[in-house]
Parts: sequence; C-alpha cells; structure tokens
Amino acid sequence: MTSSDQDIERCVFELLGRRAATASICPSDVARELIPDDESEWRKLMPVIRQVAARLAREGRILITQGAVTLSPESIDRGPIRLRRGPRFPTT
Repeated sequence: MTSSDQDIERCVFELLGRRAATASICPSDVARELIPDDESEWRKLMPVIRQVAARLAREGRILITQGAVTLSPESIDRGPIRLRRGPRFPTT
C-alpha cells in the first residue's frame, strides 16, 4: 500500500483530533493506522511520516517533541519523537 502525503496529513490530524488537546501521538501510530495488517511494511512509511510532520511543524499545525522539548523540524532525523497539536492545528 502506498500512502500519499495527504493521507499521512489527514491521519495525523484525525489521530490528534481523537485525543485530548494536550495529548500526543507517536509517528508509528500514524504508520500503523495507514498500514494496519502488515507488521513490517508500516516501518517503511516512517521516513515519509517524519517529512510530512516536519512540514506541518513549519506551518505551525503540529509540534514535534522529544521528552519535554519542542524540536525544530530540521532536528527530527533521529531518535524518538512525538507529535502534538500546534497553534495552527485545524479545528474543523
């Protein structure tokens, strides 16, 4: 299965929208939502999810965090990250 940037973006917003405004999601939550039936294929989607997350963070629609620290979108190439609602998160 191939997921477009738009599919990933929609999934990020949907998953964050289901949670409390202060909650976060893991990028792997997005991958597993988009490719639920394959334990290995979802991992291949992770680099693209990070790219989409970086774009959304630059637009202010999400924040990317590592622990209690909000990361620059250019600093997410390694390590565990979480995605949170940003100041311009879509409300509709």
